[in-house]
Amino acid sequence: MRFLYVMDPMERLLVDKDTTFAFQRAAQARGHVSLHALAQDLYVDEGQLHVRCRTVVVSDTAPHAVLGEYTDVPLREIDAVLIRKDPPFNSDYLYATLMLERAREVTVVVNDPRGLRDANEKLYALNFPEHMPRTMVSSHSERLLAFADRMGGTAVVKPLDGAGGSGVMLLARADKNARAILELLTSEGRHEVMVQEYLPAVREGDKRVILLDGEVLGGILRVPRADDLRSNIHVGGSVVETEVTPTELAVVKSIAPRLKQDGLFFVGLDFIGGKLTEVNVTSPTGIQELSRHRGEDMSARVIAWLEKRVVDAHATAGGRNTLSG
Repeated sequence: MRFLYVMDPMERLLVDKDTTFAFQRAAQARGHVSLHALAQDLYVDEGQLHVRCRTVVVSDTAPHAVLGEYTDVPLREIDAVLIRKDPPFNSDYLYATLMLERAREVTVVVNDPRGLRDANEKLYALNFPEHMPRTMVSSHSERLLAFADRMGGTAVVKPLDGAGGSGVMLLARADKNARAILELLTSEGRHEVMVQEYLPAVREGDKRVILLDGEVLGGILRVPRADDLRSNIHVGGSVVETEVTPTELAVVKSIAPRLKQDGLFFVGLDFIGGKLTEVNVTSPTGIQELSRHRGEDMSARVIAWLEKRVVDAHATAGGRNTLSG
């Protein structure tokens, strides 16, 4: 099969951490061809979606990625598209998902481009308020400060379009910088931010639970440095082995039908103290760390699932894929 990865440049990948690299390595081991493209390499010609792409061969030893020559390929000739572009979700990302709507009738797309547009990784969790910490979304500093007062004077503020812990800050009412922090993150009231109650359990770690087609593959616990609020791997959080608790499994069972309905099949749920804080859908990571803890290549499970989706789509369409997700 030929799998197209719409993603960032290969040289940005961290070989021992990046989930996309693990997918490419697992697909290659199973005899598939990996194709690499940036979002801007997609184009529509007389109503048909095409991509300017290159083959990529990956290796655990240097050079870690060898790219072939550019070629133009109609999307109908590709078996599956994996959208693995990192945030921010900006206008270029939006246009890419809109163009990928043209692939809906000709190939398998994971995650569904419509689902990606609907599922802002911070705001999507608001569909499940019973599982979240207390939360406010606003651009109004005084309103946000009043919310922090209701939370006992301490809260966590997040930009809505960030990733990897970027821009996440502790909002302490006793801190004379509190207003300045909100003015900075809201661009002086022009952009909304999310403010959530501070959960002391964050010192024990932020758990990433990885889902495939609504089922739990496993979880990793990201523990923050002693001098940082954030536990994200990219900002120095350490990863330790963990299990998914009955409380977290109950949350997964509750929200999985909605995720599948929206075509969000490979998802990373973030939990702190059993509370759902984010739903990561654009390019969830953590599968390499999970594989090391489990002693099994979990990315191979994802590729095997994707193979079946492609085969089923061909069978349903009589040889023509019709399934997104």
